[in-house]
Amino acid sequence: MIVLERVGFTGAAEGDVRHDDDARRRVSERLGIAADWATVRQVHGATVHRVTVPGWAGEGDAVWTEEPGLPVAVFTADCLGVAVVADGAVGVAHAGWRGAAAGVVPALVAAMRAAGHEPGKAFVGPGISPCCFEVGPEVAELFPGHVRETTWGSVSVDLPGVVAAQLEGIDVETIPGCTFHEEDWFSHRRAGATERQVAVAWL
Repeated sequence: MIVLERVGFTGAAEGDVRHDDDARRRVSERLGIAADWATVRQVHGATVHRVTVPGWAGEGDAVWTEEPGLPVAVFTADCLGVAVVADGAVGVAHAGWRGAAAGVVPALVAAMRAAGHEPGKAFVGPGISPCCFEVGPEVAELFPGHVRETTWGSVSVDLPGVVAAQLEGIDVETIPGCTFHEEDWFSHRRAGATERQVAVAWL
């Protein structure tokens, strides 16, 4: 099962989300899952952790498991939460432009495949959309074929499109929503928000 939603976890920076016990407990009770999750200290890279127990797995931006009933989670506030589902395994990745350029999503898929789990479905988003994701030329040049224009006419990148392309051969469902201009979502870029969305998955 996969959930990508606005929940209000807090952190001083996007990669340093504290375990908000009350928020996690509320989400877990509503979803009927264990209140102890496995997650990572997000660093905008491509490190992937396989986990068998809840808690912090270390620095990284993707986490996956073969353990039934163990939720795995990442937190976002403009970056994309990506969930990958295979027979007998599930994983989640935190993918901003740095993580996408580093290949965190393909790294997650490769780790699951190497363990004998072929991903069949993936879920992407929500996150900042090309309508609002203004970038400099040094970022745009990293993503040929995915350069777009913001609604105010500056250069942007279609980050959901980048990630979907990296999931080639897998059935991808992109959850619509722009965290920057849709105020139902938390956005660090728009408002310096310390709250986060969560992408949580479990078998």
